[in-house]
Amino acid sequence: MASPDDLKFQEFEEAADLLSSNPGASTLSISSPGAAASPGDVRVDLSDDEDNQQESSELLGGEKQTGGFWTFEYYQSFFNVDTTQVLDRIKGSVMPLPGRNFVKHHIRNNPDLYGPFWICVTLVFSVAISGDLYTFLINKGDPEFHYRPQFNKVSIAAVTVFLYAWLVPLGLWGFLTWRQSVERQISGYTFLETVCVYGYSLFIYIPTSILWTIPVYWIEWLLIVIAMVISGSVLVMTFWPAVRDDTRLTAFATMAVIVALHALLAVGFKLYFFKTPTHTGSSHPGQHTTPAANHTTLAVGKPSATN
Repeated sequence: MASPDDLKFQEFEEAADLLSSNPGASTLSISSPGAAASPGDVRVDLSDDEDNQQESSELLGGEKQTGGFWTFEYYQSFFNVDTTQVLDRIKGSVMPLPGRNFVKHHIRNNPDLYGPFWICVTLVFSVAISGDLYTFLINKGDPEFHYRPQFNKVSIAAVTVFLYAWLVPLGLWGFLTWRQSVERQISGYTFLETVCVYGYSLFIYIPTSILWTIPVYWIEWLLIVIAMVISGSVLVMTFWPAVRDDTRLTAFATMAVIVALHALLAVGFKLYFFKTPTHTGSSHPGQHTTPAANHTTLAVGKPSATN
């Protein structure tokens, strides 16, 4: 076995002999930055390597810097989604499952504006074109009806949809932020997450607006109820966890306002863009009956003989 003396640090005699024979030889030493250098030493500076390692660790940790709001890179991050993610979020908005929060299960800290923007654009043209087609079909048998394309409905639909998709989430986000500052236990969502939820919740109205062209009164209102239940469920299951820890009155009032505004949008679509004309005297659209005039016929002729 080795003795304790063998385990002690010992000087290398060959290195000492070389230095004594050639005192001016250069030596290689690795030292930390800031240490005093002795003459004839060749030093290796590792400060650049440490900086590079720090930068690489920041990139691996996801700490990447984005430009200001005036740059293209700032807004590019809002559209950083692929087709698979968009389709998964659309599927989650039309098939809501009990207990599945749309933000936690589908957005996953990556909200986007790509899906909500194109959903709103598609809904604008879907409602306007389907409403125009519905007006043509419902008045097809009326000889007094002359079809004229109603392009103004596109502008009205665009203003309605985009104001709802932006102002309502803005108001809800502001209210939840205020309540979060008052009640510490209340959780909240970012403004972008709120807009994302509202945008995807409107997708169900696109196929519904196409089916509204069926000129059957009870089917139209049945489709409205189904669309309101599906899209409203997405909003309720998403925002209820954010307000349930608040006071009971505030929580239920908030959810009632959310559902009422969403229902008002659907009913407004039906009453304005898919308005059923009223006809008197007939149950079939396009058929008019003229009430018969009552005339008193005076018989002019020979007076009847009186017996």
